[in-house]
Amino acid sequence: MTHALLRDDDLAGLDRMLASADELLTARYPGDDGARQPLHTVYVPADRYTPALPREWGDAALDAVGAHGGIAAVLHELGIPAAHARAVSAFVDSKLRAEPIEDLRLDVEDGYGDRGDEAEDADVRRAAAHVVAAVAEKTAPGSLGLRIKGLEAQTRRRGIRSLDLFVSGLLEGGELPAGLVITLPKVTAPAQVEAMAAICSRLEERGGLAPGALRFEVQVETPQLVLGADGTSPLPRAIAAAGGRLTGLHYGTYDYSAALGIAPEHQSMEHPAADHAKSVMQVAVAETGVRLSDGSTNVLPVGDDEAVRSAWRLSARLVRRSLERGFFQGWDLHPAQLVPRFAANGLFYREGMPPAAARLRDWALRRNGGVQDEPATARALAAFLTRGVACGALTAAEVTDAAGVDLGTLAALAHPTKGRPSA
Repeated sequence: MTHALLRDDDLAGLDRMLASADELLTARYPGDDGARQPLHTVYVPADRYTPALPREWGDAALDAVGAHGGIAAVLHELGIPAAHARAVSAFVDSKLRAEPIEDLRLDVEDGYGDRGDEAEDADVRRAAAHVVAAVAEKTAPGSLGLRIKGLEAQTRRRGIRSLDLFVSGLLEGGELPAGLVITLPKVTAPAQVEAMAAICSRLEERGGLAPGALRFEVQVETPQLVLGADGTSPLPRAIAAAGGRLTGLHYGTYDYSAALGIAPEHQSMEHPAADHAKSVMQVAVAETGVRLSDGSTNVLPVGDDEAVRSAWRLSARLVRRSLERGFFQGWDLHPAQLVPRFAANGLFYREGMPPAAARLRDWALRRNGGVQDEPATARALAAFLTRGVACGALTAAEVTDAAGVDLGTLAALAHPTKGRPSA
């Protein structure tokens, strides 16, 4: 009879040896919490925001569709296969009518400029009052916030003053809206993220808010945040410096490209330099619970018929490209960009649902369906399907019927506790 050579005290010693590694894994890599992630973020100058803006954007997008032949013609132009055209058409129409903007950022940075302190103070106060009104009227997007000026020496006081006035204005309305996110641009060092977290903590203390109520995202648009002077990436340190307040990393296409000296004609979301930066971002946030967002294209769907259609084709291709690379969110800068955004997402989930559901069903039944998936891949399949349902591209009924499991089981598989499932 074979006897084990190691005793309980050997294993207890192993636990002690690895205790700090276990604690780090639990604290720093909790996994995604499964909450819905917006498909996009819309940026508008803070002075242009009113509670009617989401409806105005949806109407403008619908008008653009009508002006270019209707939804069937537009989807054909975007290459939506006939087999999915009806479902994608219904999805796009529903989004433009019911939820044209999922995530809204009121901008007092690059899209707003330097208008002087008096003007910016007034615009931020007015924007906060409009947000309070929109929440009361139930016209506010599911998530929204303010993009302040960055924490470089020349802009930090202005940026923090706008943040202070915005939060104060929201609190005058009673409480912070659910889904509030602040955007911190032009980050060059983890120290700026740490400083932002400290300012948020101070605002919470002064405003009578619960610790952690203020959360923010970081724009990755400087090379110094991708590769530091010491030859390592500062991104993991920046994530840690946020103290659990960081919601996402957003790639800044044009600031980053310009900083690298890429000629304007070749600055793009799909430039190899952009792919490198986003790959570093992707590794840095893996299993941390911090989300990723791709940037935007500056080719707007405006002008004559061919210019609009060409811009739509470009946007749809870039959105699909981002989705395939694991970036499930991006920026939209013009109402008509909502059309290819939703069309590309609709097709992505409609095309992917049948094979994903079949593979997940085979995995759950321990059945050989031609692909031998690992537990990690099963979690990814479940996450894909739950994302599709959350955004509205897929229905709960069709997913549960195809996969053979209910949404609760799918969610538990996709987002297990602390991101550390047992195999």
